[in-house]
Amino acid sequence: EVQLQASGGGLVRPEGSLRLSCAGSGFIFDDYAIGWFRQAPGKEREVVSVITSDDFTYYADSVKGRFTSSSDKAKNTNYLQMNNLKPEDTAVYYCALGRTDTVMNKLVIPTSAGDYHFWGQGTQVTVSS
Repeated sequence: EVQLQASGGGLVRPEGSLRLSCAGSGFIFDDYAIGWFRQAPGKEREVVSVITSDDFTYYADSVKGRFTSSSDKAKNTNYLQMNNLKPEDTAVYYCALGRTDTVMNKLVIPTSAGDYHFWGQGTQVTVSS
């Protein structure tokens, strides 16, 4: 059974930092992608970052230069380091498991929520002074 456990959210002041963790278990395929998504009240769920099993990464424009995805495969844990947080980063953050694809020898990183079939519970991130 695939399980994902997200943690690390909290209340932080603007320009502060948080590190989210996503502990995974129950999957053994090599071409996976861990996506970080967020959903603010009244808004649709949006992709924040994706890291693949080969450590390729994708970042939404809104977080480029501020957020960093990484993975510790020995611990089956992925991280989202969030720096210089802004009030507009306030949302429930989710990690999810998907799979990458290769089209014409080019890696395709899934960035749509519909591409992910296993989700962890969310963790609240609130950025406020």
